[in-house]
Amino acid sequence: MVRGLYTSALGMITSMQRMDVVTNNLASVNTTGFKRNHVVSHEFSDLFLHRLNDPGVRMFGPPMIGRINPGVFVDDVFTVFDQGPLQQTGGPLDLALMGLGFFVVGSGEEEFFTRDGSFSIAPGGFLVTSAGARLQGVNGDIVIPNGEIVITDDGRVMVNDEYVDTIRLASFSNLQSLRKMENNLFRTTEESVSIPFAGTVSQGFLEGSNVNIVSEMVNMITLTRHYDTNARMVQIIDGTLQNAVNDIARR
Repeated sequence: MVRGLYTSALGMITSMQRMDVVTNNLASVNTTGFKRNHVVSHEFSDLFLHRLNDPGVRMFGPPMIGRINPGVFVDDVFTVFDQGPLQQTGGPLDLALMGLGFFVVGSGEEEFFTRDGSFSIAPGGFLVTSAGARLQGVNGDIVIPNGEIVITDDGRVMVNDEYVDTIRLASFSNLQSLRKMENNLFRTTEESVSIPFAGTVSQGFLEGSNVNIVSEMVNMITLTRHYDTNARMVQIIDGTLQNAVNDIARR
């Protein structure tokens, strides 16, 4: 009975952790280039129940009653890198990537990676993200002079028909090796292996979030029901334990 109390409590904790991921996805549904997160849950290994006090246990071993599972737990949270929908803006500094890759941006001496292509020109002519990280080209920070800006599908930056730089674009053999950071950025880990970017750049477009509102709302309703069910089970088991204790005390 007490085991059931812990199993239900673990189910409540798991539902809360999954709900945190769902609410973060919904909160970022309008964030440019956002990639939704998904939770992977695993069950604990089944336990075998045996009767230990039956006659003949020493000779034949304890007879098995059956199996019981202690519940589920959150194993991992991974990012889904599916392509988001493209939204046409017409802005010369709005860029979207077609294909699995990232813009390379710099923040101090570190390099980060992002799908958010809503760039602007900062003082000094630097192309920067909304958080102020500078867009990197093959020659370092990209600096834009005054004039008409054209960015080709292979990332070449042209101003007044003159070549300025080429945007650095990166991809990785295992995207799950990246770690999500704040400000819609990713960073590499020791497991990250860089490969050439095989997609294209679209000027005048932004990539929307790949969050499906309907799917996330369904997940939220399902998790709420799971939490409520486990909470009711905790109350039922707690009431049963109280009755058992009171009966024993009266006897």
